[in-house]
Amino acid sequence: MNNRQRIAAALAIFVILGVLALLGWAHQRGRLGGSRAGNALTVNVTTPSDRGPGSLREALYIVDGANRPATVVIRTAKIALTTPLPPLINPHGVRIVGQAAGVEIDAGALAAGPVLDVAGANSSLEGVTVRHCPAAGILLRATHLHLQSSTVESCDVAVDVAENAGDVLLEHNSFSDDRVGVRFAGASPHAVVIGNSFLRDKDAGLWAVRAAADDPRGDPITIRENRFSADGSGIVAGNIALLAERNQFDQPLESAVHLIGAGAVIRSNSISGGATGIAAENAHGALIEANEIEHVTAYAIMVRSSAGVVVRGNRVHNCGYGLAFVLGDAHSPSTAVDNTIIEPRFDGIDVVGDSPILRHNRVLGPRALALHVVDYRPSGAPEVPAQPLLDGNNFRANQVQVAADNATHEATRR
Repeated sequence: MNNRQRIAAALAIFVILGVLALLGWAHQRGRLGGSRAGNALTVNVTTPSDRGPGSLREALYIVDGANRPATVVIRTAKIALTTPLPPLINPHGVRIVGQAAGVEIDAGALAAGPVLDVAGANSSLEGVTVRHCPAAGILLRATHLHLQSSTVESCDVAVDVAENAGDVLLEHNSFSDDRVGVRFAGASPHAVVIGNSFLRDKDAGLWAVRAAADDPRGDPITIRENRFSADGSGIVAGNIALLAERNQFDQPLESAVHLIGAGAVIRSNSISGGATGIAAENAHGALIEANEIEHVTAYAIMVRSSAGVVVRGNRVHNCGYGLAFVLGDAHSPSTAVDNTIIEPRFDGIDVVGDSPILRHNRVLGPRALALHVVDYRPSGAPEVPAQPLLDGNNFRANQVQVAADNATHEATRR
């Protein structure tokens, strides 16, 4: 064999080895379910196993190491986790999509930790069901999360939004039988919770509470057009700017909305059944406006130990009591204006040791008193007088309209 033949043979062997290497790479990519479409990476999850090729765990490792946006498509109906998954840390963004029929991630075997830990920005999840998590179903520690058309149930917290997270959009999801449906640890700029269902969440459907007050002028968390059914409380908000409007609350075990601190606007919601409609306790500057409240057993709206709360244009009918103002700040009185209360089973408006401004309210057909005013005499402490300012109200009752009862009153919820 001359030199030319030797060179040709060597080149042929080199080409054959290159082809074999390319085929091996393609086979390995096929096993992992990975592909590139333009500048994006797509990884398919094809096995219900907790680990190994084609698993969700393997897919998350692949997309975490990518230097481009990535999509994880889950093509198996159920995944049973036995150990925690790696966090999502790809800063270019990760999209996790369930198949058309839906996918279930069962975390019942986990001892602790979140199921999906989102630590990278620009992530989204769609069409995924997470069940039986010992902690959070989804823990968000970054900005720009979009969760849609998904279900999180029987978890401690369905979606846990850390204090540094923002630009959160939660839409058309179901959160059921959790301890808390969605929890915000602090102010979350540009956060929107819209069109979701909260069902039987033991403590609250949505919990947004922090110890220190945020600037009430800051961008509020928007909670709009959701349905809260049979939760412990629908919304609990404390010291976080929040706007809740056009939500439906059905049969809360405690209160539909419980407010603490500053910065809340509760507007145009519908509340039916349960113990209490809206309770503002130690609240400052809250606006409770244009809500419709019916068939609650105690107070439709209770304002207690609060300052500068405005209760305006609400419609209340067939409740135990209408409005209550208890032990408020005399230097910054709360105001009730243009509210309509129809056929309360007991009093229309109770004022206990408080001096609110009552203007142009209507109490129609009360079975007890239209307005009940009572000083508060705590044991061993000075009396707190009740001196509401009345202006242009319509208190339509069959017998006594206003009672000034100075007997000792414990100032507790009836």
